[in-house]
Amino acid sequence: MNEAPQETNRSIDIKKLLKSVLAYGSSDLHLVVGSEPQIRIDKELKPLNLPVMSAKDIEIMSYSLLEDKQKKKFEEENELDFSFELKGVGRFRANYYRTIYGIGCAFRMIPLEVPSLEDYNSPPVFKELVKREKGLILVTGPTGSGKSTTLAAMLNEINENERKHIITIEDPVEFVHKNKKSLFSQRDVGSSTNSFATALKYSLRQDPDIILIGEMRDEETIGAALTAAETGHLVFGTLHTNSAPGTINRIIDVFDSQKQPQIRAQLAQALVAVISQTLIPRVGGGKVATHEIMITNPAISNLIREDKVHQIYSQMQLNQTETKMTTQTQVLFDLLKQNIITKENAIKYSNRPEELIKIIGAM
Repeated sequence: MNEAPQETNRSIDIKKLLKSVLAYGSSDLHLVVGSEPQIRIDKELKPLNLPVMSAKDIEIMSYSLLEDKQKKKFEEENELDFSFELKGVGRFRANYYRTIYGIGCAFRMIPLEVPSLEDYNSPPVFKELVKREKGLILVTGPTGSGKSTTLAAMLNEINENERKHIITIEDPVEFVHKNKKSLFSQRDVGSSTNSFATALKYSLRQDPDIILIGEMRDEETIGAALTAAETGHLVFGTLHTNSAPGTINRIIDVFDSQKQPQIRAQLAQALVAVISQTLIPRVGGGKVATHEIMITNPAISNLIREDKVHQIYSQMQLNQTETKMTTQTQVLFDLLKQNIITKENAIKYSNRPEELIKIIGAM
């Protein structure tokens, strides 16, 4: 192993550290050998005023949160995803990994209370989308863009108003839902089930109304999700894509060329909406979510079926008041006019910066 700084701080209690981090309103905590603990606030890393950590410090801190089964898995695979709750403190998603100097840890803060759509000023159309009886709704965006929070708020809306059986398949489970009007069966890949694909296959025998798939990673999972959406279930899923056309292309490209015409036909039939989300620093502190929304209509269905995905963006720009679709460029421009975000950040986070710059220039 490479030599790393040997400063030691074995007095740090990881549970107390996580509790104090929540007080800063941060989203993440990072433990890396040779650095003091660092937290992320409004997308920026900030070091805490604590001693530099050695490999031994982090090993002691990280292992204190693990069960024997988890320790064994980490030691065999050098990677571990899990979630846990500290009573009276909060819920956390954790990832452990090995670096050339030792163990590294990333902790994501998850609120104990499941958010509502109103809490995040979500677009009104979200309440309409969750009333669908069947189909596929995708929430996409880069890591840390708030996809899990948006999905949790959408499921909470259903939970508040409808009597449904909702199965969630996640790696790991993040937000824990209490049964209100709906009944939740939440499954954790690795501890409750072996894989997304296996859980999804058997979920159809568990009388679900709604299925949440934490991540649509492979051909088997995507294929099963499309089948479930076609056969009378409302399916929610996520992908790490930045736009509706990019999401559709990603799904189709997972399959070999012989299967792609069938997948296009299934998508054209099953896809309800793609919500592409980004979190952008807000003027004065905090973050604001931008939502590019594509809602499938007959014109978009035809474009998917006919392999003309590149024309979908133009359809999203038409009659937005009637279709309730939005483009990211329009959302960024509106936030900029309201002085909610800066011009620099609008351009930085834009998927189509040239288009945005052109519109800004016409102000």
